[in-house]
Amino acid sequence: MAPISIVAATGCPTGIAHTFMAQEALMQAAERLGVSIKVETHGQVGIENALTAAEIAAADGVIIAADKDVNPSRFDGKRVVDVGVKAGISRPDALIQEIINGTAPVRGKQAAPATPVEPEETEDNGLFGDTRVASGGKFQARDLYKHLMNGVSYMLPFVVGGGVLVALSFLWGIYSADPEHPEQYNEFAAMLKTIGGTAMGLMVPVLSAFIADSIGKRPALVVGLITGLIASNGGTGFLGGIVTGFLSGYGMLLLAKLLDRLPRALAGLKAIFIFPVLGTFIFGSITYLIASPMKGINTSLQDFLSGFQDSNPILLGLIIGAMCAFDMGGPVNKAAYVTGVALLGDGNFFFMAAVSAACITPPLVTGFAALFFRKAFDPKTRDAAYVNFALGATHITEGAIPFAARNPLLVIPILMASSAVSAILTFLFQVQVPAPHGGFLVLPVVTNGLQWVGAILVGSVLGGLVYGYAMQRRTEKQQLQPSVENEKEVLV
Repeated sequence: MAPISIVAATGCPTGIAHTFMAQEALMQAAERLGVSIKVETHGQVGIENALTAAEIAAADGVIIAADKDVNPSRFDGKRVVDVGVKAGISRPDALIQEIINGTAPVRGKQAAPATPVEPEETEDNGLFGDTRVASGGKFQARDLYKHLMNGVSYMLPFVVGGGVLVALSFLWGIYSADPEHPEQYNEFAAMLKTIGGTAMGLMVPVLSAFIADSIGKRPALVVGLITGLIASNGGTGFLGGIVTGFLSGYGMLLLAKLLDRLPRALAGLKAIFIFPVLGTFIFGSITYLIASPMKGINTSLQDFLSGFQDSNPILLGLIIGAMCAFDMGGPVNKAAYVTGVALLGDGNFFFMAAVSAACITPPLVTGFAALFFRKAFDPKTRDAAYVNFALGATHITEGAIPFAARNPLLVIPILMASSAVSAILTFLFQVQVPAPHGGFLVLPVVTNGLQWVGAILVGSVLGGLVYGYAMQRRTEKQQLQPSVENEKEVLV
C-alpha cells in the first residue's frame, strides 16, 4: 500500500516566523506518522517550495495552515484541512490525522481534474494575467481575518522601508527637509524624506488592493488599488484602506455574478474592458461619497488614542501589552499591531513604540527565565530559550509560543503582565519608533532609544524572574512526588 501523500501551504501576515515554524512542525509530524508531505510557504520573500498542479492532483489531502490568501481554489475537489497558521504549529499531528482518517471535508463542488494543467498553460493569461474573479468556497468568518491579513502582509514592506527612510532624514534635524530653514536643511535628508514619504503614501492603496485581491483576484485588485488611492487622497487613513478593500473585493464578486450570463464570446471583453470600467466607476463612486465620513471617523480615532496616551498612558500601555502577549501573532495581537502601523502613517510613533516593546518582551522573558533558573529547564528547552534572545531582539514574538503552549494558564498571564510593564514604561519615557518591525535593529532611528531598551529589559527581567521561579517550584514538586509515593508504598 502506497504511503499517504499530503501537500500543505503555510503563511502568516508578516511572513517571517509563523510561516516557517508551521512548515517545520508539519514536516516533523509527517515523519512521525509515516506520511509524505510537501509544504509550500508564503513568506515575506514570496512563495517558496511551490506546489505544482500534478503534486496537488496526486495528493490524498491538503493542509492549509495560513492567515493569508494562499490561493485555496486550486485545492477544490481535495480533502482539505483549513486552519490558522498557529494550529499548524501547535497541533500538526491532529491535522495530518484528519487526512489519514479521511475525516477532512472536501473543498468546493467540483473534483480536481484528472490530468492537471500547470498554471502557465491555463487560459486568461493575457495582458492582465489571470483575470478570473474568484468565486471562493464556503464563506467562513475567519475568511475576513485572512483577507485583512493578506493586505497587511503586502503593505508591511512599504511601511518599513518608508518609515525608516523618513526617520533617517530627521538625523540631520527636525527641519532638515525644509528648504526654507537655513540652518538644518540638507538636500540628502530631503531626498530621504521624499522617497520614504512616497513609500508610506502607498500604504493605504496597497492594503486595499491586496485585501480585494484575496477576495476577488486580479480584477478586484485593480479596483481595490484605485479605490484605496481615492480613499487615501480623501484623508481616510488606514480605515479607508480596509473599507475599500472589502468593498472592492466583494463588490467585484457580485458584479461577476451579475455578468455571468453574458455570452462566452464576450469573455475577453469582460476581462479587459467591462470589469475595470464598471468596477472602477461603481466602487470608485461609492468610495468618493463615503470618503468624507470615513475621514471624520479616522480623525476621531486618532484624537481618542492621542488623548488617551497623554492622559492615561498606564491604562493604554496595560491594554497594548496584554493584547500583544495574549496570542503572540494571532488576531488579538494583530489588532494592536495593525493599529500601530495605521498610526505610523498619520505620524504617531508613540503607539508603535509601545506595541514593538510589548511584542519583543515575551521571547526575552523565556530567555531570562532560563538564564536565571537553569535547573528549572531541561537542556533542549534551555537552548530554545537562549535562541529567543536573538528572536526577541529582532521583534519575532513567535519564539515564546512553544513555552506558552506547554503551560498556557501559567505562562500567558506572566507574558501579558511583562509586556504591559514594557509598554507602560515606553509611554512614560516618551519613546517614538517610526518602523513597524526590526526590533533593536532600528535603534538608530528610535527617539529615546536607550529608554526604550531599558523599558523592554525591565519588563522582560521581571517576567523572567517570575516565570523562572514558577518553573523551579514546579520542578521541585515533580522531584518530590516520587519520594512521597515511595514512602506510601513502604507504609503499606
